Amino acid sequence: MLIADKWEDYKLIKTSHGEKIELWGNYLLRRPDPQIIWDNDNFNSEKYDAIYHRSNQGGGYWEIKNKIADRWEIKYNDLVFNVKLMGFKHTGVFPEQAVNWDYMINKIKKSKRPIKVLNLFAYTGGATIACLSAGAEVTHIDSSKGIVEWAKENVKSSHLDETKVRYLVDDVQKFVQREIRRGNKYDAIIMDPPSFGRGSNKELWKLEEHLYNLVSLCSEILSDSPLFFIINSYTTGISKTVLENVLYLLINNKYSGIISSDEIGLLSEEKLILPCGIYARWEEK
Repeated sequence: MLIADKWEDYKLIKTSHGEKIELWGNYLLRRPDPQIIWDNDNFNSEKYDAIYHRSNQGGGYWEIKNKIADRWEIKYNDLVFNVKLMGFKHTGVFPEQAVNWDYMINKIKKSKRPIKVLNLFAYTGGATIACLSAGAEVTHIDSSKGIVEWAKENVKSSHLDETKVRYLVDDVQKFVQREIRRGNKYDAIIMDPPSFGRGSNKELWKLEEHLYNLVSLCSEILSDSPLFFIINSYTTGISKTVLENVLYLLINNKYSGIISSDEIGLLSEEKLILPCGIYARWEEK
């Protein structure tokens, strides 16, 4: 497992019975996490500034214990993220993804050539600002206008070149199909698909049904010398080997490279590792 353990502005403090307490900059947040099936002593004695309560009807709400800013910044090296309390327990940042950001930055810098990156299901732009910081050009695609605006804030806060990123509110599959017709090519593709979702025009997405076809389409817009292809997943029941198989069949059959996969996670101050998802990568040799 790869552990995102280089943060300074984020810490996983304690975990117990389906919940975690985390430090986000100056604020302590308590949130649910289904991976945490163990109990830990003194968890309820920990202080926190806000707690997310799940609703039996779906979703939930934040209970604010101490005054919290509407938005605040945290940093990962030179990358700056705007953090907010969202309606479904999230904050706009998945800190475990730092292991992928480090990989992308290193890979792009070592390539010593212009790199065009396509970031699909790009959310608030963690991978976007990582690739921009390494000198790449990025096309950032997400189906939510509000989330894309949030990504723009992160790029500005990180003081990166805004002329090197293109933002689009679009359904990822329809966008890739248009790129095929236009003949546009990319040296690196990143995707972080949800288990279930809807596109900008309510297009239905189910990972098990649609991922293979999307990767197949993406294989047609890779450049002649692609640098990497990354798939992230938080979908319960999907093995990292499944993602490896998809990359082997669709990418490695066209471009000879190296395929790897692993879990990613966070280390708590109590020295427990919290699994946070999986990834698979194809990369040039």
